[in-house]
Amino acid sequence: MLTIDPKEIPVPKLHHYLLGSVGPRPIAFASTVDAEGNDNLAPFSFFNVFSANPPIMIFSPARSGRTNTTKDTYNNVKIVPEVVINIVNYSIVHQMSLASSPFASDISEFEKAGFTPLASETIRPKRVAESPVQFECKVIEIKELGHQGGAGNLIFCEVLKIHINEDVLDENQMIDQHKIDLVSRMGGNWYCRADENSMFEITKPITTIGIGFDNLPSDILNSKILTGNDLGQLAGIENLPNETDVNEFKLLELSDLFVSLEDNAIQLEEELHKKAKSLLSENKLEEAWMTLLAFNNG
Repeated sequence: MLTIDPKEIPVPKLHHYLLGSVGPRPIAFASTVDAEGNDNLAPFSFFNVFSANPPIMIFSPARSGRTNTTKDTYNNVKIVPEVVINIVNYSIVHQMSLASSPFASDISEFEKAGFTPLASETIRPKRVAESPVQFECKVIEIKELGHQGGAGNLIFCEVLKIHINEDVLDENQMIDQHKIDLVSRMGGNWYCRADENSMFEITKPITTIGIGFDNLPSDILNSKILTGNDLGQLAGIENLPNETDVNEFKLLELSDLFVSLEDNAIQLEEELHKKAKSLLSENKLEEAWMTLLAFNNG
């Protein structure tokens, strides 16, 4: 394993390791204005939401690692402490990238990148009409993390108003994760698209308490077929299926397998573990457990 002391490598290399390993990162497409009212629009992937009550977002326009200069966004919010955080989806990702070009501070990225400016209701910076969700925010704190190249500047933002394109809502007026088609930043020039090919669901154990790894039978815990993810799913069950259900499942679903391999216990166990793994990939947790327990009930 490569072990690194951040103080012993150049900042650009450290930057590469940080951004290459911490991702995907959401993008704050920040709209600000300067003292003269000039519009600025720039994306930042040092960004996330940190509180719902009050609604707080934080993004960080870091100092240039090459020149140690500060971003126009940072300079603007120090003078006009307001910002619109526009969310980026796939349909605007190339325009967003164009807006990150080092245009002069009096040049509007709205115009350069072909975005439609919309007047905000509570603050001066404009919203990006093409963005699926726009957050009007007031800046409540700015925390400088350093004064050398690569140092971040945390911009604490309180959300005052939210605008959501109805095209990304479901029948319950909630944001549909398939419709919003979000993108995020990876390392280097890479991005990630959150579509149906990359998304998957895991039910949060908010009200349930699983049995845990320490209660997994040793033959399952030491399986050569089941991965850590598979064991994590198995350990999340609250109660194991009872013996009657296991025997019934064995008779109806596994009888052919038991008959064909009745003289080869090692291969039978392996095939049962493979079947359980397949069931887990379909989120059929109880069926997977009954498959595994059937071997011990044999």
